[in-house]
Amino acid sequence: MTSVYDFSARDIDGNERKLDEWRGKTLLIVNVASKCGFTPQYEGLETLWQQQRDRGLVVLGFPCDQFGHQEPGDEAQIKSFCSTQYDVTFPMFAKIEVNGDGAHPLYQWLKHEGKGILGSEAVKWNFTKFLVGPDGQVVRRYAPTDTPAKIAKDLQQELAG
Repeated sequence: MTSVYDFSARDIDGNERKLDEWRGKTLLIVNVASKCGFTPQYEGLETLWQQQRDRGLVVLGFPCDQFGHQEPGDEAQIKSFCSTQYDVTFPMFAKIEVNGDGAHPLYQWLKHEGKGILGSEAVKWNFTKFLVGPDGQVVRRYAPTDTPAKIAKDLQQELAG
C-alpha cells in the first residue's frame, strides 16, 4: 500500500467506505474512545471539522477498545454517545484494533509511515492522531495529549498548500 487512499474501512453504520472518497483532502485520523480522560477532545475535533472542512479537512474517528477498556460499547452505543454528548458529525467508523496481530491494515500502514517517539510504531493510547496530506501521505503523528486546538496551527500550513 502506498497511500491512505489504498485502504477501506467499515463505517459506524456498517458500510464499507473507501478512503479514496476523500482523495485530495487533508485527513486527521484519530483512534477515539468514549470513556477516556481525553474523550472531551471530541469537542475540539468537531470544531476543527466544522471550521476547516470547507478548506479540505476531514476528521475520521476510529473507535478502539484496546486501551483500558475505554470503548466498551457497540457501534450503535458509540454513535449515540458521540451524537448526544458531543454532537459529532464528522465520519465515524466501526470499532477496530490499532495494535497487535488484529490491527486494522490502515493502522498498520499509518503506524509504519508516521512513527512515534524514538521510532516506535505502536499506538500508545486513545486519541493518537495522524495528519495525512492531500497526497495521501502521513505528514505528522500527534500524541493523545496534543489537543485539536494545538493541531489547528499545523492545519493552517497544510490546508494553505
